[in-house]
Amino acid sequence: MKRDSPGRARQLGPEQVEQLIAGYRSGATVYELGDRFGIERRTVSTILHRRGVPMRRRGLTPDQVDDAIHLYNLGWSLARVGDHLGVNHTTVLNKLRERGIPTRDTHGRPRVEAGGAR
Repeated sequence: MKRDSPGRARQLGPEQVEQLIAGYRSGATVYELGDRFGIERRTVSTILHRRGVPMRRRGLTPDQVDDAIHLYNLGWSLARVGDHLGVNHTTVLNKLRERGIPTRDTHGRPRVEAGGAR
């Protein structure tokens, strides 16, 4: 979604902030709310934090990690797997690493870990 002006975050009115909070409390993710209101998910988190709304910690269950590994091995990107599971791509990457799954770079090549041979 386009921002109102470059370099300036879109401001939500008081009614929109209340709708955002209600949406979060009814189960919407910060990513869904960011899309819905045209703001970054970090901005959603900041608004919720400033209003004292307790945050849910959404990790992945072991079964979801198994699904993530399967989809990643089928060639899905970390971002696509994350979108599918409702989490950030970094969460997917961290879970793959915890399980010892080799990852690819953005061009699909095996990733060379820091300190490895080049």
